[in-house]
Amino acid sequence: MLLRPLRAMSRYYVTTPIYYVNDVPHLGTSYTTIAADAFRRYRQLRGDDARMLTGTDEHGLKLEREARDRGIEPAKFVDDMSARFRAAWPELEIEPDDFIRTTEPRHKAGAAAFWQRIKARNPDDIYRGHYEGWYCVGCEELKTEKELEQPGNICPLHKRPVERVKEPSYFFKLSRYEQPLLEHYRHHPGFIQPETRRNEVVSFVEGGLRDLSISRTSFNWGIPVPGDPKHVMYVWFDALTNYWTALQDTDEHKKFWDDASEVVHLVGKDILRFHAVYWPAFLMSADLALPKTVFAHGFLTYGGQKMSKSLRNAVDPLAIAREFGEAIEPEVAAPAAAAATQRGTKAGAEVVRYQLLRAVSFGQDGDFDLAAMVERYNADLGKNLGNLLARTLGLCVKLTDGKVPADPVDPEFFRDATPGAPVWEAHLAWQRFEPHRALAETLALSTAANVYVDRTAPWAEAKAGNIARVGTILRTLLGVLERISVMIWPVLPSKSLEMRRQLGLGPVEPKVGAEGWPFSSAEPAAGRVLVPGPPLFPTIDEEGATALLAKLTPRAEGGAPVPPPTTPSVSVAPPSSGRTNTALADGPGAKSATSIPYETFAAVDLRVGLVVACERVPKKDKLLKLAVDLGEPEARTIVAGLALSFHPDSLIGRKVIVVANLAPREFGKGLVSHGMLLASGPSEKLVLASIDGDALPGTKLK
Repeated sequence: MLLRPLRAMSRYYVTTPIYYVNDVPHLGTSYTTIAADAFRRYRQLRGDDARMLTGTDEHGLKLEREARDRGIEPAKFVDDMSARFRAAWPELEIEPDDFIRTTEPRHKAGAAAFWQRIKARNPDDIYRGHYEGWYCVGCEELKTEKELEQPGNICPLHKRPVERVKEPSYFFKLSRYEQPLLEHYRHHPGFIQPETRRNEVVSFVEGGLRDLSISRTSFNWGIPVPGDPKHVMYVWFDALTNYWTALQDTDEHKKFWDDASEVVHLVGKDILRFHAVYWPAFLMSADLALPKTVFAHGFLTYGGQKMSKSLRNAVDPLAIAREFGEAIEPEVAAPAAAAATQRGTKAGAEVVRYQLLRAVSFGQDGDFDLAAMVERYNADLGKNLGNLLARTLGLCVKLTDGKVPADPVDPEFFRDATPGAPVWEAHLAWQRFEPHRALAETLALSTAANVYVDRTAPWAEAKAGNIARVGTILRTLLGVLERISVMIWPVLPSKSLEMRRQLGLGPVEPKVGAEGWPFSSAEPAAGRVLVPGPPLFPTIDEEGATALLAKLTPRAEGGAPVPPPTTPSVSVAPPSSGRTNTALADGPGAKSATSIPYETFAAVDLRVGLVVACERVPKKDKLLKLAVDLGEPEARTIVAGLALSFHPDSLIGRKVIVVANLAPREFGKGLVSHGMLLASGPSEKLVLASIDGDALPGTKLK
């Protein structure tokens, strides 16, 4: 029975942090903003009235000093820097509904109104006093000595001494909200995600909250405190209110901030405390609804290295998008050159979007690997989805006159809207803020369709004269492609558009109140004319990949390339303990610890295996249980550490290399592995060793 989630349309409001304009758009800010754009698009598909906000944070002592050091007025400095962020996002296919600047009159008026709202409802929550303590200009944050590195009172993030400040200040009675916050965390366990971050915040609040200084008098680049213009608002009080002030322009927008709306803040883990402690306390005091979720994602590294400011600037996502786009879009002659350049830029942007959301588990730290980006593009998009589209349309041109056949679809191929099926699991992953899993499920559907083509062999059916069966196979495949064209839209909007054009379909056009996620097994309209075009995802050959990586590899300050991450060579066997296996730790080019005689190697029995079934091992995040056909009377059970890289369905039908004479290994509760698969790479992005061609299961490798 097909299922469809019963849900009413809701208002959905997703925000990024407003970015501090002393920096340029970089990989980290792009990551958050791409994720917000994708989540908003997904919710639009579900029929929600979805809205996305981003913008720039333009006040504070740090910016005032930096502008002064450059010899320009702060207003001119922030105008120039904010424009870079506004211009960057369209280049990455990001389409926010609103872009707010904290220097805009609407925000200044809104922040003042928010302050006055607190004073009107809880007059004692804001009081005047004197502040004396340590202040980090880089963090724009007050610090306690316990938070600083000693000796020297060093900020642990910026590695610079903090400043001692003493000045009159308004305070917010944060201590009053210690218990209300803890109560809210208890009653709304999904308020802070992921759970590890929630635990950190709960521990911090349980340690006791002190009242918070929320104004400054030692500089004036900020929003004046209502009724006392000698004070300007503390930059974090000013900045946090942007999520609310951006909605105060119309009655329709105000509805996005009420108890019936779903408000989601996406933030980096370094600013979680401001969003999960200070901001909800301010909202409680102002008697306003709290956001439903504050989701803190991890940090990105490059080649295992922390993104210093110089490296962050060198790993430029806009440059990566442009260069990648030029590498994969074919050159065309004028006058079409301008259009080709635009297509190339969009194509490259969508590769960046795909890599960031597919390769990194949202919420965890992740490493940005340019070489892995090329490999994943070729494997997932070029050889999987792109190949499926090209071969299906090619077969339709040859066998059905380039039109959708009228024969019924195969009823046994997909269970689209049932738990466990890729369409269903992908929607659940988007709901759980797991874009990496949503994309894995989407590609699993494409993989299964490629296996279906090979298994059903429509060319052979045509040769045998089984025309109706040919029509069923191809119409089934076109239905799968139609569904995938919708499922990729949150991350790959331009490629979705081109894919649908080739399928003879119009663009994805979400409508408020209308379910757009492809839960149902819609049969493609018979007779629709197909429009095959150039490859959707042209693959990059080895020479092209080498040239592309040479262009993209960032340069250190001295001009030398920053070394890319190494890819270890591994055999996929589950870890037996928490210790590091030296075979897994050695990278390419590492010297072999011990030479072995030829006779020893010859004793290893390597055979071709065909994966016929695959499932996750309960309570084991890394393990999959596979049934592998080795040409024996029964398929072998092999347990492998593949779960972080592969969805079980994506492995069915794959030809793999198996160490067939390995001693059995027990995993408890009757689970025994009878062999080992070969692969390379770290556990979260493994490349499985496989066999192309017609080799039969059980064939011995020589």
